[in-house]
Amino acid sequence: MLSPKYIKMLSAMLNGSVVSLEVFFLTLLFAIPLALPIAMGRMSKKKLVSGVMNTFLLIIRGTPLMLQLLVVYFGPGLFVRWLNSRGYNVNLHWDRFVAAIVAISVNYSAYFAEIYRGGIESIPKGQYEAAKVLGYTHSQTFLRIVLPQVIKRIVPAMGNEVITLTKDTALVSVIGVSELLLVAKERQGAMFSFMPLFMAGVFYFVMNWAVSICFRQLEKKLSYYN
Repeated sequence: MLSPKYIKMLSAMLNGSVVSLEVFFLTLLFAIPLALPIAMGRMSKKKLVSGVMNTFLLIIRGTPLMLQLLVVYFGPGLFVRWLNSRGYNVNLHWDRFVAAIVAISVNYSAYFAEIYRGGIESIPKGQYEAAKVLGYTHSQTFLRIVLPQVIKRIVPAMGNEVITLTKDTALVSVIGVSELLLVAKERQGAMFSFMPLFMAGVFYFVMNWAVSICFRQLEKKLSYYN
């Protein structure tokens, strides 16, 4: 039978695990669709649009996610303080969890966008020409012919990024979000035991194992494109 201190530890870590899962799923919910317009803008023939997207991708992919979390959380507050010092009366209540979701979603949308772009550009141009001869519009060609093939081709790369996201959820602790790793560190300090960190490692391993299985099954279902 578990002692009270271990029951308390498991309860706290379970709550932290729920927060980590919330960060994980909400990031996917926002980043995956956001990445598509970014990828399309990156491939745009309009230099202004492609230039803006290139600059955005360079900044996001060229700076650490931890730094982006700090900027997104503390940046608006510093800006509001600057405005108030000049006579403006601005109030801002920026939630830590919301800031974490915004920062990680924007970060991962940049990486997903480059994966999308690689998949789209790998489709032979002859397929676009053939679809045009058959009377398909540009949007019909993309949705019915190109996109299904793109999804098949980008699954392995997307799987790698999603596995990385599982581990990157731990970074939200830098702005004080009580996710799994932060809770594990707190319990480790209180108990003078390595067990909380070990349990956190087990959780991340199981979660990544589940992600790997999901993507493996997805690849099998899309195998008809082989």
